[in-house]
Amino acid sequence: MEFSEEQLRDILELKERISQQIEKHKEEIESLEKNLTVLNSVLKQSSFTKASLLETKTTVAKPDSPIPITRSSDGSIIANAYVTPNQVSIVLENDVGLQPETPPFKSFFIERIIGEMKKKDNVEAASGKIQRESIIDCIINKEGSKIREIIIKNYRQKERVSEIINTAAWSLSKMIDNSPR
Repeated sequence: MEFSEEQLRDILELKERISQQIEKHKEEIESLEKNLTVLNSVLKQSSFTKASLLETKTTVAKPDSPIPITRSSDGSIIANAYVTPNQVSIVLENDVGLQPETPPFKSFFIERIIGEMKKKDNVEAASGKIQRESIIDCIINKEGSKIREIIIKNYRQKERVSEIINTAAWSLSKMIDNSPR
């Protein structure tokens, strides 16, 4: 069966569109799978505690009382989160030495989670809803080449605290899994 040049061009365009759609959906599926993994991790860590109790645990915590961040595989404490009205500080345990380059820290936690929050804040700042100084910001304090503390300033919404802590727990657990032993 022979095709005209125009038919071949149409077939190639269709093939390209299908390939682009497949790639787009692969990215969406990967994102959904990562979110599902985070949710499973949260459920596993909380032993199926009601979500309303989880939120209370996070938002009621006094600035000086740490919220333990545990490793999903064995429940060991890998960091503690300290929440104040202006920032969330995640301080890694002394025996946890993680490099900021270890996946999925930058690609997931910094770019996808904090980056998306920052995009929303930038839109709100551009429309005058918030001041530029109120845009979320992330500071990584290191000891040598290892992460010592992650500070998220201007989280602004209490809902974000839970998301920050939960995704940090998942990311740090995965980083430990991805680190050379």
